[in-house]
Amino acid sequence: MKLVMFPPVDEDRLARIAERVDGEVVNARDEDAAAAAIADADAFFGKISPRLLAAARRLRWVQSPTASLEHYLFPELVAHDALITNMRGIFSDFIADQVMGYILCFARNLHLYVRRQIEGRWDPVGGEETRVTFATGPATVTPMDLATVHLASATLGIVGFGSIGREVARRARAFEMRVLAVDPVPDSPDRPDVAADEIAGPEELDGVLSRSDFVCIAAPHTPETVKLFRRERLRRMKPTAYLINVGRGVIVDLGDLVELLRAGEIAGAALDVFEEEPLPPGHPLWAMENVIITPHVAGVSPCVPERHLDVLLENIDRFQRGEPLRNVADKETWF
Repeated sequence: MKLVMFPPVDEDRLARIAERVDGEVVNARDEDAAAAAIADADAFFGKISPRLLAAARRLRWVQSPTASLEHYLFPELVAHDALITNMRGIFSDFIADQVMGYILCFARNLHLYVRRQIEGRWDPVGGEETRVTFATGPATVTPMDLATVHLASATLGIVGFGSIGREVARRARAFEMRVLAVDPVPDSPDRPDVAADEIAGPEELDGVLSRSDFVCIAAPHTPETVKLFRRERLRRMKPTAYLINVGRGVIVDLGDLVELLRAGEIAGAALDVFEEEPLPPGHPLWAMENVIITPHVAGVSPCVPERHLDVLLENIDRFQRGEPLRNVADKETWF
């Protein structure tokens, strides 16, 4: 087996990769070196370009260093016979943790209390309306009570029930939430340990939105998901519901979302991904109290680099044994 890597990996990783490859490993220092080496390579790891692909005469496998493929694929690569594998699955639990963080913030108004702490304000959310005190009788439901969300009575809708969606569902079920999922393959036999109460197809998305108190987008960027959430779809949500997007920014039309938030047609949003990144200074979302913005960091963790290498090493072993590779991607659907 001959494996070409570009951009080059560090020396420690190179040594671990070389131990697993029964053959030659080329850690190309630049694209010229990669183009010269790839001519008789069996496999490639890194960012392949049209130039490199054109130089490859016997390439059978390309390992992407990313989970998403919308910016990785190009027409010649889609048409090529080589298998494409990606890094999906290695970020799922970290992203799910962040989703639950958003849900807890909204349910307990923590996003508002952080702002009030900075301002030095001792104002319970909901207490502004009636100036009620904590001495209210035990059987009385106050505006402060009503300003919170009881998660065990709430429904979470998850759009995209792949590895991220399933990890979100497992955590939500631990909080006794009802979980509704939407996925292009609702009856997939390859979905282990399913933690959803219902799994619906895309044609039932609007119905799931209308029943959910929180909506989490965990879908990838594909031709079908671009602008999936525009004004009319967002209006299917309850006015008391919150939107969470940890999928891809292009799935949600930010202009339409801003309009609905301003009009109070949905309760709030937590966004880790955006149509344009970084989110421009002065964008209306920055100033909205009911919006949580994080800079595309849901998948960040010190565990990522080792998991990244594990996928590559496992696929090297599988490739050399002639076994099915892990995370083979569908080039037409980009995941």
